[in-house]
Amino acid sequence: MKSTRAKFPCFPPEGLQFLRSLKRNNRREWFQERKAAYEEFVRTPMEAIVDAIAPEFERIAPDLMASHKVSMYRIYRDTRFSKDKTPYKTHVAAVFPPKGMAKHQGAGLYFHIAPAEFFIGGGLYSPDPKDLQAVRERIAGRFRQFESIVRAARFRKIFGDISGMQLARVPQGYAKDHPAADYLRFKQLLASRSLPVATVTTAQFGTTLLDTFQTLYPFIAFLNEPIRHSQQQRDLRDRLMQ
Repeated sequence: MKSTRAKFPCFPPEGLQFLRSLKRNNRREWFQERKAAYEEFVRTPMEAIVDAIAPEFERIAPDLMASHKVSMYRIYRDTRFSKDKTPYKTHVAAVFPPKGMAKHQGAGLYFHIAPAEFFIGGGLYSPDPKDLQAVRERIAGRFRQFESIVRAARFRKIFGDISGMQLARVPQGYAKDHPAADYLRFKQLLASRSLPVATVTTAQFGTTLLDTFQTLYPFIAFLNEPIRHSQQQRDLRDRLMQ
């Protein structure tokens, strides 16, 4: 299919300026007076970016969803359980989850634009324990395949090492000297890069974002394969027990 990169939308400089001003004036009255500017320079451009990603995903990440109705995060913060009562996020973000799964279930791709940062990443952020166990079993059983992904030269150049919260020891059921021991300790499996925020206003924005996603997708697909299988097995057991 023909690539849409040539007409990929950028994020406007006015949007960055709005986010910087919001960071200094994170108050409801300030935001409400400038909500029209937020809609024009922040929300609408982000919707256009997400919509431009969707046809590209058919080629580079066919197992993931890209829709501004699903992918975009609200600007409003949930302050119910936070000591920080500022009402608004000072970045805009979008997540691209696996098809057939909930927004934060499984491994997905993500990016955000903040006043001083353009962040691109993805992986498994908050897995169900059963899904995490399935991923660990897949890493242990197919370690050469997993290692070929996370140790590939381009992956390492862009993301370095994978990151995320880890156990202090190799989880029960695996030998301490297992070849995959260092990866089996992860409770999250993430990869990311941070770039100068000015990138989002340039013609290189779309290429940078999509090329990064394309490099990261084999990692995402590897993680989602055992999760899908695990969920299918659980669904089958639940139906048989009804």
